[in-house]
Amino acid sequence: MIAATDPSHFPAPVLPEIAFLGRSNVGKSSVINSLVGKKLAKTSASPGRTRSINFFELRWPGRPQPELVFTDLPGYGYALLSRELSSRWPEFIEPYLNERPCLALCLALVDVNVPPQESDHQLLRFLSSIGRPFVIVGTKSDRLSGNQLRNSLQALTQGFPGARVLPYSARTGAGHDELWREIRKAGLAHGDRSEQLRQAVSDSSSNDL
Repeated sequence: MIAATDPSHFPAPVLPEIAFLGRSNVGKSSVINSLVGKKLAKTSASPGRTRSINFFELRWPGRPQPELVFTDLPGYGYALLSRELSSRWPEFIEPYLNERPCLALCLALVDVNVPPQESDHQLLRFLSSIGRPFVIVGTKSDRLSGNQLRNSLQALTQGFPGARVLPYSARTGAGHDELWREIRKAGLAHGDRSEQLRQAVSDSSSNDL
């Protein structure tokens, strides 16, 4: 739809939006592409290429109208870019996360092959502080053995008590169905809330008349 670097660039808040957040080398674009089954988001061997919030409309086969929007946010934590990018968070990333009315779910991507970094903790504390629902997605899970993966997921669960943690592999597709269930559930719930709000506004207007 659009690559936004300013709140004035954001499209009209119509459909439920699912935000993808994570460190610059966590594999956000690969996860997005594996979920939709095509190369939607650009992948790069160099971390930190995404400098804007990229909005993608999703349509289901046989349904002409879009039903969901994926938003790919700039990565964080990469040494060569962290200072520049962190200085721009207040300009358009924080307003998006704080104020976007149609943001239904944040997917916080964390590489299960390395211990959670302080920047990951900062992101999750921020999402919790503003009341945004989020799911932790443990990416690159295919690189670990069964025991290693269990230990890594347990460490994530202990580090972020109460959070939903899902392992995911863009290469093998492991976790694909589970993550889609979370996405669809959040989208439907947000749609129900939006409809209730529209109905309440309509009823209020009718009463005023």
